[in-house]
Amino acid sequence: MTDAVLDTSEALLDGLDPEQREVARATRGPVCVLAGAGTGKTRAITYRIAYAAAAGTMNPARVLALTFTVRAAGELRGRLRQLGASGGLGTGLVRASTFHAAALRQLNYFWPRVIGGRPPRLIDSKVSLVREAAKQARVRLGGTAEGPAGGGAVGALADAAAEIEWAKVTQVRPDGYVRAAAAAGRSPAAGADHLAAVYAAYEELRRERHLIDFESVLELTAAILIDSRAAADQVRDMFRYFVVDEYQDVNPLQKLLLDVWLGDRDDLCVVGDPHQVIYSFTGATSSYLTGFAAEFPGATVVRLVRDYRSTPQVVAVANQLARSRLAGVVPPEATATPLIAQRPPGPRPLLTEYPDDTGEAGGLAVQVQALLAAGVPAHQIAVLVRVNADTERFELALADAGVPYVVRGAERFYERPVVRQALLAAGVRAAAAR
Repeated sequence: MTDAVLDTSEALLDGLDPEQREVARATRGPVCVLAGAGTGKTRAITYRIAYAAAAGTMNPARVLALTFTVRAAGELRGRLRQLGASGGLGTGLVRASTFHAAALRQLNYFWPRVIGGRPPRLIDSKVSLVREAAKQARVRLGGTAEGPAGGGAVGALADAAAEIEWAKVTQVRPDGYVRAAAAAGRSPAAGADHLAAVYAAYEELRRERHLIDFESVLELTAAILIDSRAAADQVRDMFRYFVVDEYQDVNPLQKLLLDVWLGDRDDLCVVGDPHQVIYSFTGATSSYLTGFAAEFPGATVVRLVRDYRSTPQVVAVANQLARSRLAGVVPPEATATPLIAQRPPGPRPLLTEYPDDTGEAGGLAVQVQALLAAGVPAHQIAVLVRVNADTERFELALADAGVPYVVRGAERFYERPVVRQALLAAGVRAAAAR
């Protein structure tokens, strides 16, 4: 590497903290980044790609960065474009995608060439096919009794679809579902035997109609690459360096495909936090993250510990919870180091317990009213929830208390089509009663 190239690449790292800089300099081979909340993991991995491109150790056009959401992939692409535009590094050539989007492109490309004929059609949701499968299997979802027109409520259909997703992600076939569900401690509302029958009918209908679901996309892509050496060589020539964000949420099917993409190579950088597993209910496991160093002996392991997001008081509580949650669950060397707050001090977090969800929502509305009465501007008050489905009870409580609110990232409860339809129907019935 010439002095000029060295100066250019090193200049990229001026704005990084010591741990982020260590990530950026680990440009080849297996790299595991244990990144706590608010520690700048996306910044670290984007600068790693830019640094490697500037140093000439990585061709950005041969990088595949994998994320779990389209939004995260877009953010990663945007940051890479900015770095490429400012430094002429070509980082805009990096492919950033979700697992499913990358696999679907490959499946649609290779299917006519390897299997022959048109590729299967992707279904957006399992629910309608599960309804048909339940009817064919003579299972009434929402209960364990068989019936001639099974189908059940929407919630029961969604639960059955989620259970089929778990089975497919963990590579459990219909004939092995009952045993696997028992071993995993799963107890579907319809009963394991009935769910297995619905699962078998679902797969039969899917194949008959030349359809694929999101799990089939991963499974079939992996199968084609395993069976066709030419297809595998083509993909491995196109993508030589892999970066996987949120690695704690990788499931067995995604891990299978990633292993096929890698082949016998080890240019893999994974980023995650075992404390932040979200999708374990669908079969994801943090064991791939915590076991990375054992899978790749000699891997570079870097811990990002500087929290730029939260006050020291919040970070102290987070560290305490993390220690108690993972104690004895994962080996100490695989856990993230306690976070070090970088923001100025703030108020101590207050933990309040309620007997149930309704009490929690009502108590929160009272707290918001008290803050508003004390002169706190409404735009400085936020209610954070884990999933959009949790907003309903808080919206209802705030509405009942006469507190105006705005929902970010989802429709307001009363603006959702199904709620508006129910309110309209209720109004019609009330008018008729008068």
